[in-house]
Amino acid sequence: MESRSTDQTIMRHLDWVTIIIYLFMILAGVYSIYAASYDFDNASIFSFDEFSGKQIRWIGLALALAVVLLIFDARVYETYAYPIYIFMLLIMVVTIFVAPDIKGSRSWLVLGPMRFQPAEFGKFATALALAKLFSGYNFRLSAARKNYAKALAIIFIPIFLILAQKETGSALAYLALFFVLYREGMSGLVLLAAFAAVLFFVLAVKFTDSLFMGIPLGEAMVFISIMIMMTCMLLYYCKNFLAARNVAIWFLATGAIVWLLGACGVNIYGTTYFLSVIIVACIYCMLLAMKAKAKKMIITSSAALCSIIFLFSVNYAFNSILQPHQQQRIRVTLGIEEDLLGAGYNVNQAKIAIGSGGIAGKGHLNGTQTKLKYVPEQHTDFIFCTIGEEQGFIGTTALILAFLILILRVIRIAERQPSAFGRVYGYCVASYLIFHLAINIGMVIGLCPVIGIPLPFFSYGGSSLWSFTILLFILLRIDASRRQHPSYL
Repeated sequence: MESRSTDQTIMRHLDWVTIIIYLFMILAGVYSIYAASYDFDNASIFSFDEFSGKQIRWIGLALALAVVLLIFDARVYETYAYPIYIFMLLIMVVTIFVAPDIKGSRSWLVLGPMRFQPAEFGKFATALALAKLFSGYNFRLSAARKNYAKALAIIFIPIFLILAQKETGSALAYLALFFVLYREGMSGLVLLAAFAAVLFFVLAVKFTDSLFMGIPLGEAMVFISIMIMMTCMLLYYCKNFLAARNVAIWFLATGAIVWLLGACGVNIYGTTYFLSVIIVACIYCMLLAMKAKAKKMIITSSAALCSIIFLFSVNYAFNSILQPHQQQRIRVTLGIEEDLLGAGYNVNQAKIAIGSGGIAGKGHLNGTQTKLKYVPEQHTDFIFCTIGEEQGFIGTTALILAFLILILRVIRIAERQPSAFGRVYGYCVASYLIFHLAINIGMVIGLCPVIGIPLPFFSYGGSSLWSFTILLFILLRIDASRRQHPSYL
C-alpha cells in the first residue's frame, strides 16, 4: 500500500474523463436492463427481485472493487502478473471438472447464491501476463521465434481451457489480443492471413449450390481470390512490378483460353485449371526468388499454396469439427438457410425490434417487441435491441459513439505510458472492448453468428461487469503512476 499523500497524488492524476464515461455506461446499462426486463408490474428499478436491482448490486460491488484496485501500488500488478495468470489458469482447469452443465457449457462456478465465469476474469490475467512478457529486458517480438512462441502460448492456453469448458464465445474474445501483437511488431501478413481465412471460409461455405466450371461457385471464387491476392502481394509486398505483371498476364491469358475453349464446347474442369495455373505461378515466383534471393517471393508463393490447402480443409472443418447447432447458426448468418423459428429466431426478432425503433425510438418502456418478450436473452447478449427499439437510431448511435470515445481514450492512455508494460496492457484493454462491441452488435443485427458475447457495461451479469471494471481500473491505476516511472519525461 502507499502513503496517504501518495494516494492523494494518485487521485489527482487519475484519468477522470475515462471514469466519467465508465460511470455513464454502467448507469445507462441499468436503465437498459430495467427496460429489457420490465413486465408491466410497476416494479421499482431498485428492486432486488428485478434484473436491474441485481445489476445495481453488482455495480456497487464493482465500484468497491475499483477503489481497491486504485489503492494498490501500480507495481503490484507487474510484479504479480505471472502468479495471477497461473492462478486463473488453475481456476479454469478446476472449472472444467466441477462446473455444472448449463445449456451444454461447463463454464460457471457456483458459490452459494452466486455464480461467476472464470473465463471473464481470465481476460485481465492474460492481459497482465502478456504485458509482463513484453516488459522484459530488451524484449522484442521480432527478435526471435521463441518470443512469438511465448506470446502465443500466453494467449492460447486459456483459449484451449475455455474450449474444454465448451464456451466458444468467451474463447474467441482472447483472439482480440492479436491486435496487441500487431502493435508490438507482428507482421501485417498475420492479419492478412486471418482476413483471408475468414473470407475464404465464407465464400466456400456460402456459395456451394451453384456450379462454375464443374465445381462449386464458392470454390472457384476462392481460387480467383488467391490469384488476386498473389498478384497484389507481388506488387505491394514484394515491390516487384515485373513479376506482378507477368503473373497477372498469365492468369488473364489462361483464363481467356479456357473461356474460348468453353465457347467451342471444350469444357475444362475447374479444379484442374485453377490448380495448374496457380502452381505454375508459384514455381515462377520461387525460381525468381532463388535467382535474386528474394525471401518475400517465397513467402508469396507459400501463402498461395497454404490458401489452397486451407480451401480443401474448409468442408472437413465445417462438417466434422463444428457442432450441428454451430453449423446451423453459420448457415443462417450467411443467408444460406432461413430458420426463423429455430437458429435464426433471436436475430430475426432483434432486427424487428431495432427496425421498429425508427429514428428517435418509441420511448422508455414503450417498446412492444421487448416488453412482450419476443426477443430471448434481451437483457443479456441482446440488450442492444432494447436500446434500438426504445431509443432508436439516435440512441444506438450515441451508444456506439460513447464506446468509440472510451476506446480512443484507452488507446491514448496506452500510448502515453513510459513503460512497455503499461502500453501493452492498455492495448489489451482496447482490443477486448473493440472485439466485444463489434461482435455483440454484429451478432444482434445478423452480421455475425450468435456466439454469446455480452455488450460491456450494458449486458446483465456480474462476471462481465467485474471483468471489464478490473481491466479498466488496473489501467487507470498504472496510468496514474506513469509520472513516477524512471523513463518519464
